[in-house]
Amino acid sequence: MSEHHTPISPTPYRGRFAPSPSGPLHFGSLFAAVVSYLDAKANQGQWLVRIEDLDPAREQAGASADILATLVAHGLEWDETETYQSDRLELYRANLNTLHQQERLFWCQCSRKDLSAHPVYPGTCSSQRQPVANAAVRFRVLTEQDRFIDRFQGLQVSAPRDQAGAVVVLRKDGLFAYQLAVVSDDIDQSINQVVRGIDILESVWWQRELYRALGAPLPRYGHFPVLLSPNSAQKLSKQNLSPAIQNATAGANLLRILQALGITLTPDSPHRLLQQAVACWREDPISFQLPLQSQNLRLD
Repeated sequence: MSEHHTPISPTPYRGRFAPSPSGPLHFGSLFAAVVSYLDAKANQGQWLVRIEDLDPAREQAGASADILATLVAHGLEWDETETYQSDRLELYRANLNTLHQQERLFWCQCSRKDLSAHPVYPGTCSSQRQPVANAAVRFRVLTEQDRFIDRFQGLQVSAPRDQAGAVVVLRKDGLFAYQLAVVSDDIDQSINQVVRGIDILESVWWQRELYRALGAPLPRYGHFPVLLSPNSAQKLSKQNLSPAIQNATAGANLLRILQALGITLTPDSPHRLLQQAVACWREDPISFQLPLQSQNLRLD
C-alpha cells in the first residue's frame, strides 16, 4: 500500500457494479463500472457484479452475457460469482414481510394520473394497511430529518418524510421495485461502499430509511457525475440511444474514460491501464477524485 493512502474505512471495502440488462453497456455505464472498480481496488477492496434483471419487459435478450463480456474485455474482473436479481426473489419477499410486520407498508391503488400533480406522494391510500386488488405496495418514510456526507458531493441534507414520501416497494404487476431490491441485495452481500451515478442520488433517502427499518448498518455513499456526450449536453444513456461499447477497442475506450477522470496514460493493454489507474487513485486520491465532485463530465 502506498504510504500516501489511508483506506477510507477500517472495515474491508465491498463495492459493486449493478447494471440492468436492458441493452449492452455504453460509455456512460462503462464509466460507472470503471469508477466503482478503481475506488474499490485503490482501497484493497472487493468489487462485485450484480445484474438487475427484475423487469422482464425491459430486458433485452442476450444483454446480460454481453455486459459481462464487455467487462471482461476491458479488464474489469469481479471478485465473486456474479449474481442476478431474478434469483433472489425469496430475499425480497422476506424483507417485504418484515416491513409489513413493522406496519410500515400500505396498499396504494392510485394511478399515475392521480399522482401526476403531486411531486411527493400525498398519502392518499396511507390508511390501507391490508392487501387489496390492483394495488402497489408502498413503504412509509418516518424520518423527519436526515443527513450524510457523500464522498464526492459533500454534505447532503433532506427532510425525507416530507420531501421523499412513501415509495413503491412492490409494483401493481407483482414485480419487486428497485428500492427494496437494491437495498436487500446490498445488505445481503455486505456492500458497505455504494459508488454510483449522481442521477440516482434522490433514491438515497428511501434507501437509508429501508436500511434502518431492516436493522442493517448504513453504507457509505459516493455519487459521481454523469458522463455527457461529446457533441451535446445529453447524458450518455440507453434512453438517449447511446451506442454500444466496442470491445475490439477496449484500450482506447479506457483511455477516454480515464481522461475524463483526469488520469492521462499512454496506450497499453486494458489490464495494465487499470493497474496504472488504480495506482494513480491510490497515490493521490484527492486529486483524482476532484472531477467526481462535479454534476457532470464530458467525454472527449
